[in-house]
Amino acid sequence: MILSPKDKITTPQTAVIVINFILGTGLLTLPRSATEKVHTPDVWISVILGGIIAIIAGVIMVKLSQQFPEKTVYQYINEIVGKWLGSLLSLVIILYFIMTSGFQLRAMAEVVRYLLLEGTPTWAITMIFMWVGLYLIIGGVNPIARLFEIILPLAVFLFLVVTFMSFKIFEIDNLRPVLGDGVIPVLKGVKTTALAFSGPEIMLLLVPFMNQPKKAVKALLVGVSIPLIFYVITVVMVIGALSVDGVVLRTWPTLDLIRSFEISGLIFERFESLLLGVWIMQIFATFTISYFAAALGLAQLTKKSIHPFMYGLLPILYIIAMIPKNINDLFKQGDFVGHMALFLFGLLPLLLLIISRIKGGKYETIT
Repeated sequence: MILSPKDKITTPQTAVIVINFILGTGLLTLPRSATEKVHTPDVWISVILGGIIAIIAGVIMVKLSQQFPEKTVYQYINEIVGKWLGSLLSLVIILYFIMTSGFQLRAMAEVVRYLLLEGTPTWAITMIFMWVGLYLIIGGVNPIARLFEIILPLAVFLFLVVTFMSFKIFEIDNLRPVLGDGVIPVLKGVKTTALAFSGPEIMLLLVPFMNQPKKAVKALLVGVSIPLIFYVITVVMVIGALSVDGVVLRTWPTLDLIRSFEISGLIFERFESLLLGVWIMQIFATFTISYFAAALGLAQLTKKSIHPFMYGLLPILYIIAMIPKNINDLFKQGDFVGHMALFLFGLLPLLLLIISRIKGGKYETIT
């Protein structure tokens, strides 16, 4: 698939796409999932370590893609490992994006039912998001980037305002003592927190869309650093307000934090619906970019037009979204997708980079 000039995106737009891809359901569930592993108030340290791991993995992916600045991973992987193995690996990557998209689709439906449309059938909510997502990605990567530029500032502003308003119920003693049980509990939580940073892998597809691919590392660093700041603030505020024991008992601890306080005299005395409306768009962003990545992969693998695959993936995404019977099954599905990302993008890009460097001198590399 040859990219036209209108398909190009700027460095800030690339960073925004990475940020939106990472900031999905993780912000709502990370405090609980990480605290279950760590069992101490030091979860924020695990989050920082997980973010550092994500940055290192992301830089490796960028350096790999910069050796093929006009191609996505679906196109250049065949040049590195051969046609058959390359096609197989491309299918696995496509499957990952399909699973991610289906998971985010169901997560959106569950969050909407939880606070906004209780009693509404899951299939009805799911289908609305599916068709809106299809309408967006048909235009290509540019409309996606422009929409994300609108969503992100709203999400950042409202999240920070509402989160810091929770200082009213924040107790610093809930975060003490620091490293009271040593570093072992912190290390136990690193895997979980690293999974929450799934998203840098989209750089394997975005580099050829960039009008300045030399700045891909910069876009990656910004794209991961901002979610890292968000995650640290979230974990600190949630544990500080609800305590370690309170967090592990809640399905959506971040939303429960926002529901646990009121501020009288303002236009809005309770803020969870306001924040949730914006955050649904954030999860929608993760859904759409993974949907686009899967359709792009199938198109480039078969060397066909992308539009039939966009339509063809709809029933598949619906089936995946409807597989979980309850919220626990949904979280298990999310864990499966996270582990897929860990093994697929934690190791594969490094191996591909090593192999391509060994072959050497064959590729157009950006320095």
